[in-house]
Order: sequence, then structure tokens, then C-alpha cells
Amino acid sequence: MALDGARVALFFEAAGPGPHAQFVAVHCADPMAAGGTRRYYESIDMEDAFHPQTILAQAMNDTLLPVAISAPLRLRVERQPGCKHAKYVMRIERVESFAGIPGGKGGYWEDQGYQWRAGI
Repeated sequence: MALDGARVALFFEAAGPGPHAQFVAVHCADPMAAGGTRRYYESIDMEDAFHPQTILAQAMNDTLLPVAISAPLRLRVERQPGCKHAKYVMRIERVESFAGIPGGKGGYWEDQGYQWRAGI
């Protein structure tokens, strides 16, 4: 599967410096439970966000991502395991900490007890 998209760093370079941001929080459209209001989220540190292989993918094999594969956007973080590759991306933001995000541990799986930093 060949994913194509824009480097995440380009978005933050265009937006200018963030106020003491340590992480990038990625908010997704998929709910965590049937009928629930809490949505899937994930996060990465600024080093991974600015890595040249970290992209917001919009196409796969030269075709726009279909909804079944995670349209409109999918985060691709080559240096992290698959759980960090958030699907159905709706919003990204720079944050100083995870305190303002429900769960507060940096991602859906991290809120369930998994390690936040599980790089490959």
C-alpha cells in the first residue's frame, strides 16, 4: 500500500511557532463506542511530527482514500507502530500536554493502559 500526502511539518511551518507545544494531538471522526460521543484520538511528539516521513495521507496507490480505508485523511508515522497511524483524521493541534484531552494519556490506547512511546 503506497500512501501519498503532505508532510505534517508543512502544516506547522505554515502556521508559525506554537506556544510551547510538546505534542501533536490528532482527533478522528470514528467514535469509540456505538452511539458514543467520545472519538478516537492519538498523539505524537514534535520530533515525529517534523520527521520527513510523517505525512497526512490523502491517497493510496494514486487514488484518493476511500472511506473504507480512512478518508478524508490518515496519519502515517513511519517510526511508530500502527496504533499511531490515526484514521479518519478531522483535526490536528499542537498541545503542551494531554491534560485538556479526555482520558489525558495521549491516545485512545494509552488511555486503556498501553505505553505512549512504543516506537519501532
